[in-house]
Amino acid sequence: MKTLIETNQVHKNPWNALTYFNFYRFLLAFLFVTLYWTGQLPAPFGVYDKDLFFNCSHLYLILSVLAQFVSRLRRPPYGFQVCIQVFTDITIITLLMYASNGLSSGFGMLLAITVAFGSLLIPGKIGFLFAALATIAVLGEEIYVHLFRFLPLPNYTHAGLLGITYFMTAGISYVLAGRVRESEARAQQSRIDLENLARLNEHIVQRLQSGIVVLDENLDIRLVNESAGHLLGLAGNMEGKNIGVLSSEIYQNALQWKSGGGKNNAIIHPNGGGIDIQASFVVLNLEDRIEILVFLDDVSLQLQRAQQMKLASLARLTASIAHEIRNPLGAISHAGQLLSESNSLKPDDRRLTAIIEDHSRRINRIIENIQSISRRERSLPVVMELEVWLEDFLQEFITRPPLQRDTIELQKTCQGGTKVRMDAAQFRQILINLLENGIRYANGKRPAIVINMAIEETTGRPYIDVRDFGTGISEDAVQHLFEPFFTTAAGGTGLGLYIARELCEANQATLNLHDNSSNGCCFRIKFAHPEKQHSLI
Repeated sequence: MKTLIETNQVHKNPWNALTYFNFYRFLLAFLFVTLYWTGQLPAPFGVYDKDLFFNCSHLYLILSVLAQFVSRLRRPPYGFQVCIQVFTDITIITLLMYASNGLSSGFGMLLAITVAFGSLLIPGKIGFLFAALATIAVLGEEIYVHLFRFLPLPNYTHAGLLGITYFMTAGISYVLAGRVRESEARAQQSRIDLENLARLNEHIVQRLQSGIVVLDENLDIRLVNESAGHLLGLAGNMEGKNIGVLSSEIYQNALQWKSGGGKNNAIIHPNGGGIDIQASFVVLNLEDRIEILVFLDDVSLQLQRAQQMKLASLARLTASIAHEIRNPLGAISHAGQLLSESNSLKPDDRRLTAIIEDHSRRINRIIENIQSISRRERSLPVVMELEVWLEDFLQEFITRPPLQRDTIELQKTCQGGTKVRMDAAQFRQILINLLENGIRYANGKRPAIVINMAIEETTGRPYIDVRDFGTGISEDAVQHLFEPFFTTAAGGTGLGLYIARELCEANQATLNLHDNSSNGCCFRIKFAHPEKQHSLI
């Protein structure tokens, strides 16, 4: 990038400066020609040799126009063109000075301007060469007048002072050119730094895992990063489009927020469903306009963090529960077993001891399930090929008695090679819970369970549906389905679905009841996007 900018500077700015120099030469020659043809030549222009003045001024005009065209072609090389034009100016201006009564005409100062331009156009010691040639030209003109002409009288002192002026001009131009080069180098470096910083900022914004949408005052999109595109299910260039066309919820919340009646944070449901997204609005005051930053975050990430905090608190709670309850529970269970072995018990008393043992075992299972949550290690998701993993898992699962091969059917509505990020052990525990529940309520139908794997078109997130063919779930039970300790089965602990959802959230996936009817129900596990999954440390 730096090399490209330096090349552009070398090939662009000096040529522009040469164009300005040629334009100055054209105006100067055009002025002489105009004054000549209008008869307004001031004294002493052309008084000594009018024909020479005529020829030189017209030749100067033609050469300046020709030089302008040649400089646009940029051939021959830049340095060669500058030298030729400076030598031409020194020659023609010296001839004009000779034709206009010598040094008293004032043409000697025009040579100083030419030396200054030449020194600036080609920085370096070559400026002193231009000064030396101008000095030689002035002294040569005076010597020629002294040797071959009688009028005007030569003025060597004036010529010497002009020579000193030329060298001083070359020296000052040399210093100024050096400072100009330093300033251009600093400006060029600043430009490189700004461009690199802009590219770095753009790269950071595009690779952020939080979605970012930049809106102008009219709520038209100015920028959408990759994460926002994935969250909202957008594709292609969205710049210039109104946010209302893409997301009516963001549009309405942004309008309310601008009017002062809305909240800085809002939960939206893009595409009529799918994942929940938290939208945060921040105003960005620029010098010439106001823009709105919309930060989009996957709510599942926040749920994951909250779930980890909840598990940490639950771990401390279950430790005390295990200490305070399990020992007395063991004593009660042991006493019940000893009592049931007595030969003097009546049948009604034996029924009571059986109740004691059953409920002791149930409470023990509840404690074990809670402790399994508290002791569960942090999820370690890995990328796995969903189809291959499901086939291996089902092949192992159906070996359990009394299951048969036609108990579970695997269907695929997406191409093979679909990858997900999940902790394999936790994913196995989730599916076992769902399959055992489905088989329990299947009433002997075949297949009892159908697993369908697919990809959501709007978000690109893979998911699987676990559908059973039982009698469905009552409306009252649906509201409490994922609550801990809620169960409709006799002897159940009410922690199976709760643990399954907790494990999904730990892997940034979601578990929901997707469909429920009298013909059965369907649970959907929707995985995080493999390329956009967050990592908590």
